[in-house]
Amino acid sequence: MKILILILILAVFCQSLFAQDPNKTFWPQFRGPGGTGIMESSKTAISWHTDSLRNIKWKTAIPGLGHSCPVIWNDLLFVTTAVSSKPDESLKVGLYGDIDMASDSSEMEFRVYCMDKNSGKILWQKVAHKGFPKSQRHTKSTQANCTPATDGKHLVVHFGSEGLYCYDLKGKLLWKKDMGILNPGPYTDPGVEWGYASSPVIYKDRIIVQADIPKDPFITALDIKTGKDIWRTSREDEVSGWCTPAICTEGGKTQVVANGYRQICGYDFETGKKIWRLSNGGDAPAPTPVIAHGLIYLNSAHGKFSPIFAVRPEATGDITLHPDSTRSKHIKWSIKRGGAYMQTPLIYGDYLYNLQVNGTLTCYHALTGEQVYRQNLSEPFSSSGVAADGKIYFSSENGNIFVIQAGPEYKLLSVNKMNDVCMATPAISGNVLFFRTQHGLVAVE
Repeated sequence: MKILILILILAVFCQSLFAQDPNKTFWPQFRGPGGTGIMESSKTAISWHTDSLRNIKWKTAIPGLGHSCPVIWNDLLFVTTAVSSKPDESLKVGLYGDIDMASDSSEMEFRVYCMDKNSGKILWQKVAHKGFPKSQRHTKSTQANCTPATDGKHLVVHFGSEGLYCYDLKGKLLWKKDMGILNPGPYTDPGVEWGYASSPVIYKDRIIVQADIPKDPFITALDIKTGKDIWRTSREDEVSGWCTPAICTEGGKTQVVANGYRQICGYDFETGKKIWRLSNGGDAPAPTPVIAHGLIYLNSAHGKFSPIFAVRPEATGDITLHPDSTRSKHIKWSIKRGGAYMQTPLIYGDYLYNLQVNGTLTCYHALTGEQVYRQNLSEPFSSSGVAADGKIYFSSENGNIFVIQAGPEYKLLSVNKMNDVCMATPAISGNVLFFRTQHGLVAVE
């Protein structure tokens, strides 16, 4: 009996030890587990120095251009890029309002990289597609915007008009699928293309792809083993958008949530049937829905509207608010102006942190919508925030990483220079932060 008790104690201890092992954490999609942007079990750095290599675990160069974020499964890190045959491919960052397209007129290799997350060593690389781009991009965009997704068996990468590809984690191509011409752009200027950027999401045995494009926008669920459509639902009158969908399992049902302008919707995960619809988002939407506190948080900003909505997951039907209202039976709270154009909000603890492209950071109470503080970081931002260990990380386009203490008071802990452009949202695994810059990947511990 004593031996049995000892074995049970050891088993519980080992299970607890494994559960707390920070090296066994995953960052499987855009903004990590559940798309939250949070890795609570990690102990992450406050400051580092890229030149002296203080707190720098490794740096690895990646050729080409890509705004896709790194994803991680155990010790493997995956990232994509588009490598042009023309040297010095252009990327114009900063705050400007031009709608100009880049002149991508050269042949490109659309590549997938697998790296050792502990050393930065490239383990394998694959050319998913080689050819001239089938659609164009904005001068601030790339041909590899979509973040991969993995479930530990499959790696799904999306290159927009160049197709959807599924590999195993050793780099074997399992299947590929032509998704058609995916060429979103400003709906007010037909023919202008800004580049596809919605990342695939894996849930259970399905891949969810949102394609808000000028002609015949849709959202679809694909069988992860074959790539075949399980369901495909029209997004009807929706305009071009760049939003990654989210999975909500609150309220006793699983639904796919898609942000948008006219078509902010919840769809039944099993059938693709529309459950609810909300209109009056920003007219060039990019942020991803976030599920937290039993609510669905949505924001966007462009044109007439720049709202933040906190939607109850049991919503049904058309839940569009009356112009004079900020809440309803289906919407716990909302604000009419203050949402972000590019960034997905970060909901960490009791607070929602909303960062705008001009560097204005506003903190709201997540359950009431009450503004807690507002601070101007005075730099341009495109990437979304992530959090760990009571700290929030915001990466500016200039390559400055703002580390802010989480909580109801603004407290800047440090600003760290990456000495390179940062357009991608960071990843977190173990006690390490992984930053994708214009020219490579940097691991900070």
